[in-house]
Order: sequence, then C-alpha cells, then structure tokens
Amino acid sequence: MKNRVREAAFNLIGPSVVGKHAIDLFAGTGAMGFEAISRGAVQATLIERHLPTLRVMQQNAKNLAIDPVTEFVSADALLWTQAELYPGTTPWLLFCCPPYELYQTRTDQILQMLEALIQRASAASVFLLEADRQFDFGKLPFSEAWDVRTYRPSVLALLRLSAILAKD
Repeated sequence: MKNRVREAAFNLIGPSVVGKHAIDLFAGTGAMGFEAISRGAVQATLIERHLPTLRVMQQNAKNLAIDPVTEFVSADALLWTQAELYPGTTPWLLFCCPPYELYQTRTDQILQMLEALIQRASAASVFLLEADRQFDFGKLPFSEAWDVRTYRPSVLALLRLSAILAKD
C-alpha cells in the first residue's frame, strides 16, 4: 500500500483504531499493523507467508519496541482464516490488502474468508479492504454497508460491523 493510500485509510478509520486488535492478513512490510499500534491499537497480529519478510517485520517491531504487543504468524492468510485461529475477544481492526491478482485468481476464497471473518468478529470491529478497480466490490458480503473510495490506482472499502447490526 502506498504511503498516501495508507494515510487515506487511517483517515477513514479515524479514532476507531483505539483499543482494537489490528489483524493484517497479507502483512507484507507490516506497515498497517505498525501504524495501527502507533495510533492506539492494543495489539497487532501480522500474517505473512514469506518467511524472510516476516523476519524483517519482527526485527522492525523489536527496533520500534512494539514486539511485546505484536504477534507474527508465518502462514498463508487464506489458510490461516480457514483454521479459525482468530485472536481473542478484543474488537478487530482487520486489514485485507492482498496482491491485487488474488482478487482475480482466488475471488471465491477471498469472499468466503471475509464472510467467515465478519461472522466471527465482534460488533465493534472494523474491516478495511484494499483492491484495484477491477475488483467487483458489489460481491462483498453486506456490500451495501461498505464505504468504498477510490485513491488511484487503489480502491479502499471500509466496513464497520456496527453498521450491519444497526440494519438488522
């Protein structure tokens, strides 16, 4: 995620980050989880399948002195969610920012993963998804509840689970 898109994402999330457990499903550099902690998240779980990248994230967390509140998981995010290894009861701030091609090659798996996570998350949880304009945001679970905004070439979609519950 580019810096300006990350800044826009956190502007959308606003103060909702405070007190949340940040979960970054496709962590990459770990920037989203690290930023969430710096803005008041109480913990972060960063899931990354590329072990050398995971090791760099671990060292960065140690350098930033946030390693006590940061959990690193070496796994494919889609498989991790299928194993239902979800963290605790603290409301989540969940980031789903996979490589864009996964939205084309593994669309059904991503949608199923999001549906399962939405069902499991507490009502105060917040989801942020990054994709490109090729992805059909209308396929998202509870598609009408997502706040979708374009920051070329990225598109961000924000879901506050409390918005879904208010409509039920």
